[in-house]
This record gives sequence, C-alpha cells and structure tokens, in this order.
Amino acid sequence: MATTARTAESSSEPENTQIRVTFDDAISAAKFGRFNYWLILISAVILTAALLESIGISYVIAVLDCDLQLTTKDKGVLSAVTYVGIIISSHMWGFLADTQGRRKVMIPTLLMAATSTIISSFMPNFWSITFFRLLTGIFVSGSSATIYAYLGEFHSRQNGSRAIMAASFIFSVHLLLIPVVAFLTINREWSLETPFFGVVYCPWRLFVAICSIPSLVGALALSRMPESPKFVSDQGDEKTALAIIHRIHRINSRSKEKPLAFQHILPDSESGAQKLRLSKGQGIRGLSKLIWEQTAPLFRQQFLRKTAFVCVIQFGTFYIAHGTFMFFPTILDALVRSKDAGVQNSTICEVYYSSTSNSSTVTQECSAMLETQTYGWGFVLEIVYAIGFIIIGAIISRIKRSLILAFVCICCGAAAIALVQTNNAALNIALYMLTVMCGYNVSVVSSITVDFFPTHLRAMAVCISMMFGRLGCVVGANVTGALLDHNCELTFGLSGSILLACAVFSLFMPKIAKQLRPTNDITEQS
Repeated sequence: MATTARTAESSSEPENTQIRVTFDDAISAAKFGRFNYWLILISAVILTAALLESIGISYVIAVLDCDLQLTTKDKGVLSAVTYVGIIISSHMWGFLADTQGRRKVMIPTLLMAATSTIISSFMPNFWSITFFRLLTGIFVSGSSATIYAYLGEFHSRQNGSRAIMAASFIFSVHLLLIPVVAFLTINREWSLETPFFGVVYCPWRLFVAICSIPSLVGALALSRMPESPKFVSDQGDEKTALAIIHRIHRINSRSKEKPLAFQHILPDSESGAQKLRLSKGQGIRGLSKLIWEQTAPLFRQQFLRKTAFVCVIQFGTFYIAHGTFMFFPTILDALVRSKDAGVQNSTICEVYYSSTSNSSTVTQECSAMLETQTYGWGFVLEIVYAIGFIIIGAIISRIKRSLILAFVCICCGAAAIALVQTNNAALNIALYMLTVMCGYNVSVVSSITVDFFPTHLRAMAVCISMMFGRLGCVVGANVTGALLDHNCELTFGLSGSILLACAVFSLFMPKIAKQLRPTNDITEQS
C-alpha cells in the first residue's frame, strides 16, 4: 500500500486533516466525469469561436465584389487583419492570463470579440470593416491560446493531452457547421435597409454576425466555471484550490462518495517561481518590466529549445493550414467549375491560371454566391478533420507526439508537392484538402506546450507559440497571394517544403520533464 505523507503541525488536530498530496494526485483523485465532459465541451466552443472569427471571413471575401467592390489587395488585407490583431495582442493576454487568472482574461475578451464582430457586420466600407476586424482579432486572442492552458490544468498529466484532443475533436465537429451555415446564409437573395448605419444589410453581413455566436455562448458558459485550480494553487491560495478540487469530485461522483481525505497540496518543483502580480499605480514602466520578467524565462537556456520548438512548428503549420486556407474557397471553386466543365487532364495550377485568365478577359456579372459544390467539399473537409481528431485522440497517449507531428507533416507536405504534378480533377481536390489538413498539429503542439512549461509560464508560452503561428498565417496568406497568379507551382512547392522541414524538426522534440511526485495516500475518509 502507498505510504502517506503527513505533517503533524498540531497533535490536537485530527490526523487525516494533515494528509498532503501533489496537485497531480489531487486532481486525479477528483476523478474524470461529468465536470470534465462539460469543461471539454465549453473549451471546444471557445476554440470554435476563435477559429470562426478568424477563418469565417474566407467565405465572405469571395462574395464581397457586388457590395464593396474590393480589389484583390483589399481582400488580402481583410483576410489577414484579424490575425494581425491576434499577433499584436497575444503577448499581453498571455501575461495577464499568467498573472491575473485564466477566466479573468477569457470571459471579457470573448464578450468584446463578439461585440466587435457584430458591429463590423454593419460597417459601410472597407476601412471601417477592417478596423473592427482588427479589434476582433485583438480580443479573440485572449481566449484562443489561454483555453489550452485552462483546460489542461483541470486534468492530470496523464489525461491532459487527451482532454485537449477531445476538445479539438468536438471543435472539429462544430466546424462542420461553417460551410452549412455559410451556404444557408450567404447563398440567399434578400436585403434589408438600415438607415442608421447607411448600409443595405444582406446575407454575407448576417453570416459575419452569426460568427459571433460561439463567443457569446463560450463567455456565458465559462462564467459558471471555476478558475483553474492549478493557477489558484500556484498563486498561494491553497484553500480555494482545494475547494475547487472537492467541487469537481462532488460533481463527478454525483455526491455519492465520501469527501476526499487530503487537506493540503504539496508545492511542486514549478511552484517556487516568483509570482508576478499587477498592482494599482505601477504605470507603463512597471507593467513593461513585469511583462519582460514573465517573458524572458521562455528565451533563456532552461526553456529556449522548447520555446523554439513549439514556435517553429506552429509557424509552419499555420502557414499552410490557415494562410493557404484563405484561398481555399477560391481555388476549390475553380477546381469544381473545371471538373463540371469536363476538364480532366489539367493540374491545379493550369486550372487556376485558366480561371484567372478568363476572369481578366471576359466581362462577367458579379455574383454574391459561391458554387454549391464548393460548400459541399468544405463540408467533406470538416468531416475528415473530425475523423482525424478521433484517431489522434485515441493514440496520443500511446504514441510519441513527435511521431504524430512528423507523420502529419510528411503526409500533408507530400500531398502539396504531388498536387502540382497531378492532372486528375478529383485527385486534385483530394490532395488539396489533404494539404490544408496539417491543422491537426495545432492541437498536438498546444498539448505539448502545456506539458513543456510550468504553470506560471504556461499561458504565456501557449500565447507566444500561437502568436508565431498566426504570424505564419499572415506570411502564408501574403506569400500565397503574391505567388499564386504567376508562380502557382512555387506556391504549393514552398508549402510542401515547409511541412517536410517541420517533419524533420519535430523528430528533435525536447524531452518533457517528469514531475517529481511523492506517493501519497489519498483514500477517502472513513
């Protein structure tokens, strides 16, 4: 039987009140049940909110010509500006999440992101929409990375990665609704005069507003959840942390089991770090110093390799999965039209060159709708994504995560390179969808990041890695936009090369330090 770690502070106190356990043992004793399932669902909604606010615009950009008469350059700016907002604010939100709390950052930023998105749907011109999309990016950044740390800290190290992948799977199921809702909303003919804003409210504007719903739902659901017990414990509030863990146990056991016996949590090796707190009257200089003190350890010898690893992999993954994806509806629509026209012996680049040549030489009526099959293939892509998350979630605790990263990168990178050589229409569509499915690695890397870094640096580490990822998206979208019209082959060849380089890099993943855990008796009170 396991030995019991006890500290007899007073001989008059009952002995069982002195049982001390590590946090990992404490959260494991709370069991895995209804609370965890609800938390995973909420996390999936918040992940959906972050991605929908970012990539939902890709369906809108293709149908803006009739309303705003945007140039290709304008569309590129509008597609990337949300990510610019995420990049410039990630550092700040990571600092606040690590010093003030996960919930204190996520709830208000989700509400502000939803508000900004709804307002943007009423804006009359390109610059006003762009400004509010920038604000949306700044606000949605507060939850998009912090949620990984929040979710992981309610689980033991054994279950943390599986919980993140479970949330990612549910999030991928939610994404099935994007092409469906886009089709049901955008491909309609109606309009509504709004004299106050001076715009004609039309289907694409409604779709933009609908994209804010997950943010509102996530904020409301999160308001009923407790703060991360790991964060609370490491801030020195042992009483509140224990109350949260006991609450989780009551919910998971449905109050049918006796209370947990332990009343103290042993500080682990990462809890001795300096706790940084904001105080009133510090000023900009004091705030900047705190942010630097919170960030600098990530780039020092102890964590530098780990920081570099997660940042490089996220950059490469986002470059293709999000940057290239911004052109997904446009390129896919060209492939669908080519296939419908009976063109069977052309590569994807030949099809794209032909579509851009036709659009530049033939005067066409502007259309506020996409081809129905474009939405259909988008739906298929999300189904395959969901299946992939099921598979990864089932194996992530059994197989080295570095091997999962390498496998995904090799498959998607090879598909990108093969894409420029294939002249079968159906295979072109399949390979193109496989290329952008490297997005699986975003959740895998995030689960690695949660395990790489201690609690007091975790949210900052996730935010910085996601900041590099979003930077990859901005670079990928702009490079793809610059090369696609005249160097399509180079566009996909570069994407494939980046993924293959990430595959090699992933094999050199630093080791995850094992937590020193004394064995403790955490049996229930008799």
